[in-house]
Amino acid sequence: MSPSIAPVEERHNYGIGILLLSQLVLLFLDTSAKWMSNQGIPTGEIVFVRYAVHVVLILVFVWPLRKGALFRTANLKLEVLRGVCLLLTTAGNFMAMRYLPLTVTGALIFTSPLMVCALSGPMLGETIGWRRWLAILAGFIGILIIVRPGTEAFQPASLLGLGAAFFVALFSILTRKLAGVDTAMTQQFYSGAVALLLVTPFAFTGWVWPSEGITWLAFFGAGVVGMTGHILISVAHRFAPPSTLAPFNYLTLLYLAIISWLIFNEPPDLWFYPGASIIIASGLYIWLRERKLNRPTTSVDEGIAR
Repeated sequence: MSPSIAPVEERHNYGIGILLLSQLVLLFLDTSAKWMSNQGIPTGEIVFVRYAVHVVLILVFVWPLRKGALFRTANLKLEVLRGVCLLLTTAGNFMAMRYLPLTVTGALIFTSPLMVCALSGPMLGETIGWRRWLAILAGFIGILIIVRPGTEAFQPASLLGLGAAFFVALFSILTRKLAGVDTAMTQQFYSGAVALLLVTPFAFTGWVWPSEGITWLAFFGAGVVGMTGHILISVAHRFAPPSTLAPFNYLTLLYLAIISWLIFNEPPDLWFYPGASIIIASGLYIWLRERKLNRPTTSVDEGIAR
């Protein structure tokens, strides 16, 4: 093992603590995106700033240490495809936030583990048993309870949230395929750089500068916390395996509900609670089933991609 690569340590409580910290950090990213959307800043501009800061931070702090090794990839095609999936995830999620409360967009994005399970058969050659298929079906019933298609409460933007979750699932599967192929920082660089390259042509159409201090904070802070949160998630997985950390990811929904209520005055409606509970229960069942079958738990860039 290269001395520059930190060894894996079995310090599970420490890993759980770092994961919880990463969730609080990434909560600022979702809050910032929602805040900027409410202030009239275009989605393309928000996504551009998110990944521009991401790439700049890597080039400033990581490139001097790793030089050419940062750009060295053994599978450029997968890295580019992974970056495309990340861009579509972020754009879809941020666009959905314009019209939906954070609680709803959060619940929709957390259906991605169900989609990963469904896609792991054709894409990874895994066998999906009938129990997990029932859990996937139950999870999507939870989605229907939250978004309520066919009623006046239905928002078409929910489809954007589901699209974002689908690309999170693809992003996760590609991350698994790249495990042991490229380093984590190389993957971070390419995912951010590809997303930045693709969104740039759309970023300067109708550019809107922030008009107040708190919006400026969100403007520059989104990229910083996005990068920091992903690094913390990677560190957490050095101290504890995904099978230990996975259940704690769902605490993010609780945090989003609190922020949505306190900052945006959008409390969860009564349908959110049973729907989100079913989605969480379905995801946890799939996680437990994976553990029983002794299969590695699929993580989304070692967490939920943003």
